[in-house]
Amino acid sequence: MAHPRRPPLLSLWLLLVFAATAANALHFYLDTNEKRCFVEELPTDTIVEGHYRALEWSESEQKYVENPNLGILVEVDELETGHNVVKTRGPSDGRFTFTSHDSGDHSICLSSNYGTSWFSSTHIRLYFDIVIGTTKADTEHDRSHVSELSQKLRDLNMKIEDINREQQYQREREAAFRNLSEETNSRAVWYTLVQIGVLVATCVWQLRHLRRFFEDRKMH
Repeated sequence: MAHPRRPPLLSLWLLLVFAATAANALHFYLDTNEKRCFVEELPTDTIVEGHYRALEWSESEQKYVENPNLGILVEVDELETGHNVVKTRGPSDGRFTFTSHDSGDHSICLSSNYGTSWFSSTHIRLYFDIVIGTTKADTEHDRSHVSELSQKLRDLNMKIEDINREQQYQREREAAFRNLSEETNSRAVWYTLVQIGVLVATCVWQLRHLRRFFEDRKMH
């Protein structure tokens, strides 16, 4: 009976160190109840997303096939503190997400603890893809940034209101100056007309006076 070729079995195999902020995909082989682990050094508050897909070796078909009864156990631990971050059991095709609480090395372990039979040795091909994202958003920093922007907007609105008031004041002063200029021009016109009237009246009076003067002299 043919069996697929597999790498040597280890209870704890440190397989690969992934590059931060990158996606890494690989596949490996394991047996039932065998655990494979990966070590990743993570900064604090870093979001990690993983996707796995397990196929079981079928003797009848002589290939790896999907088995709905196959389950995968995912465990994530902080190596320095021993704190368990994630421990979840999922289907043969699943995802998991966690956020690192402390900086340092984290072990990501996958294993299959049940298959088509509890007593048979099941050979599994496991596809594993992990994405190490950016650090988690700093909520307090975002709030302070928003508060700072709000304060700047309020200051800007106050300056705009001051400018509007100043423009309104200038418009009122301009209107008052225009009214004063129009009133002064109107008075100047009336004063000129009065002067012309006085001059005309004076000329008429002088002409009449001269006429009477000459008429009186002719009579004598």
